[in-house]
Amino acid sequence: MPSEKSFPVSWDQFHRDARALAWRLAEAGPFKAIVCITRGGLVPAAIVARELELRLIETICVASYHDYDVQGETVLLKPIAPAILELGSGDGTGVLVIDDLTDTGRTVEFVRRQLPKAHVATVYAKPAGRPVIDTFVTEVSQDTWIVLPWDMGLAYQAPLRQEPKA
Repeated sequence: MPSEKSFPVSWDQFHRDARALAWRLAEAGPFKAIVCITRGGLVPAAIVARELELRLIETICVASYHDYDVQGETVLLKPIAPAILELGSGDGTGVLVIDDLTDTGRTVEFVRRQLPKAHVATVYAKPAGRPVIDTFVTEVSQDTWIVLPWDMGLAYQAPLRQEPKA
């Protein structure tokens, strides 16, 4: 992890936060389709799609973290399906883009070039990425690493103020 500060999120908490995101998005729609940014956007997109009763779900596969904790060049691995790009006026109107979090905003900026009028939502947001998204649930500081439930296993955690052993 690149930061000593972490924000661990359990499956229960993530589900509650993703439902809270859907609740906020209910007033921002209506939406015709969801485009989730993989991989992180898959789980919140499923929850939001259920809550908003959306069935047209597509992915855009983008990689920017290549060594898990080192952000590099943004690479398109799979584009958005043409059927989504052709919805409405072809500019993303009526499309909801979902990701788990925004860190620097680079990934969202990359997707927005294809869907400039889409509504972009993330469950978590850091200050540097906030200007490029429309809706989020929880903000965390820029220097905090968000540990999502699919990245965790059950293990002992030392107390924060534990004295180092000599």
